[in-house]
Amino acid sequence: MENAALLILLESVLGTSNKTSRGNYSFKCPFCTHHKNKLEINCITNAKSENPWHCWVCEAKGKTIRSLFKNAKIPDNKVAELNMIIAPGKEYKQVTTTLELPKEFISLTDIVENKITTIESKHAIKFLRKRGITPEDIIKYNIGFCNDGPYKERVIIPSYDENGIVNYFIARTYKDGPTKYKNPPVDAKSAIGWELYINWDAPIILVEGMFDALTIKRNVIPLFGKIIHEKLMKKLVRSSVNRIYIALDPDAIKNAFKYAEQLMAYGKEVFLVELDGKDANEIGFERFLNIIENTEPLTFQSILAKKLQLL
Repeated sequence: MENAALLILLESVLGTSNKTSRGNYSFKCPFCTHHKNKLEINCITNAKSENPWHCWVCEAKGKTIRSLFKNAKIPDNKVAELNMIIAPGKEYKQVTTTLELPKEFISLTDIVENKITTIESKHAIKFLRKRGITPEDIIKYNIGFCNDGPYKERVIIPSYDENGIVNYFIARTYKDGPTKYKNPPVDAKSAIGWELYINWDAPIILVEGMFDALTIKRNVIPLFGKIIHEKLMKKLVRSSVNRIYIALDPDAIKNAFKYAEQLMAYGKEVFLVELDGKDANEIGFERFLNIIENTEPLTFQSILAKKLQLL
């Protein structure tokens, strides 16, 4: 007999399904970008406690919904729901890494709005002002600092996922010190920078760091480095965005070409923003805007020509 609860859970994860035959339902495949429902899942659990699934396009397949969820990196809360459906009463040990802002975090939003300042907050705000960060930026992105603890004397710029939950932050010292940045205890590849603020139907700009993103302001994703990790690449490919601007530092030009070719292969219009050896924060908003307005979309031929120039 078909498991109605399982079908509801699958549709909450994979979208609306179509019934095919013998307990099978077809869904959009999370592993390929085919526009039709080509992933078939059997919602009748067999004698071996299996629900076989198979994509007729990319040939991804497995025997259990757990394997599907694991390979598709489905969020932990949905995995917990699955466990309740397929094995109610059985306890599963769930290992998750939840990131929170440092307990010593003090939001500069309150200080900016209430005009209450301390010596340390003045140092933090002065540093941000030198980087072109405005009071409006501080309020919008909930920028703060730490007086004590492992992130002492550092400004903290949070990133939030699409649900408003902290998924990363950068901690940049505002005083002289041997280490400018101190990373939080999570892998940056698990986070899409500023996902909460992104319109996936509008042109998107990709930059390396938070300060570059703060300079550009408009629909920009900080990569926290030079790599477009798998999670973000999948989101870009599956989204409705047509235009993508890649604005990495010159030392990441080979990475930029690779990502441009990948995105172009999926029909995206890609622009390589060349910043003359500087980063976006150094150039400033007005000049950066002028550069992208005069940047032509890449073609596979133009990428080849640029690669040859590097030889």
